[in-house]
Order: sequence, then C-alpha cells, then structure tokens
Amino acid sequence: MSVKVAVINDGKHQLPHYSTPQSAGLDLRASLEESVVLQPGERSLIPTGIKLALPPGMEAQVRPRSGLAYKHGVTVLNAPGTIDADYRGDIGVILVNHGDVAFTVEDGSRIAQIVLAKYEQVAWEEVRELTDTDRGDGGFGSTGIK
Repeated sequence: MSVKVAVINDGKHQLPHYSTPQSAGLDLRASLEESVVLQPGERSLIPTGIKLALPPGMEAQVRPRSGLAYKHGVTVLNAPGTIDADYRGDIGVILVNHGDVAFTVEDGSRIAQIVLAKYEQVAWEEVRELTDTDRGDGGFGSTGIK
C-alpha cells in the first residue's frame, strides 16, 4: 500500500527513496552549498531541499541512520523529529556529533530517514479517577529488567 504525497524538490539530488523493497524509511540527503564540519559535541541544522504536503492524519518522522550513529556517533538530535501535515517548509535535519572526531557532512550525503505514520488527535475527557490496572502508577523500571 502506498500513500500519495505532494513533494517539491528544491535540492539537486533525487527524491527520498526506499533503499530496499521492504524498507520503512526513505533516505534524506543533505542539500548544501558547502560542506558542514561537525566537531565533537556540535550540532547543526542541515537542509534537505525537500518540502512535503502530507495528507491530514499523517506525519513524517525524521529518524537517524543507524550506520552514521554506529560508525561515527552522528545522530538526529530530536529523534524522532515530527513533520506535521500542515508544515510546508524545507525538511531540516538537526544532526549532532556524539563521536570523538570531527565529521564532515557533504552535499548529497544520506543524513537521516523519514517514516510516514498515521496519527489521531486527542479529544480530552476529564475524569476524577482513572481505571485500575495491575501496574497502576508504577513507572521508570517498575516492571524490572528480567
């Protein structure tokens, strides 16, 4: 099943695409006039040149690429970042270098991936008490690690 999404490609690279037939994420590429060097601990907003018009009830989640994270310590800082259905600007990716050495982002580098997801908006129903469960208000490790 596929969802039609209107897209503008203001960059000079191909549209985001799936690397394999069963991939969940579409790769995003950096659209840069000059390379960006991320020193250890540094972050930068990297443009992609891609603009979307998502259907109502859909979001695009910006997620890290596992190879960049594992091999270089470079990841998406606000992962997953949310692109709302009513946003029409450039998909910018906030990259951060958690590695020990500088990392250079080149024009055309695959820097992140987007995954489309359905969502529902909340209609609050204020109550005085919540229904009981076995877990109750136990959180932050209350279920153990084994």
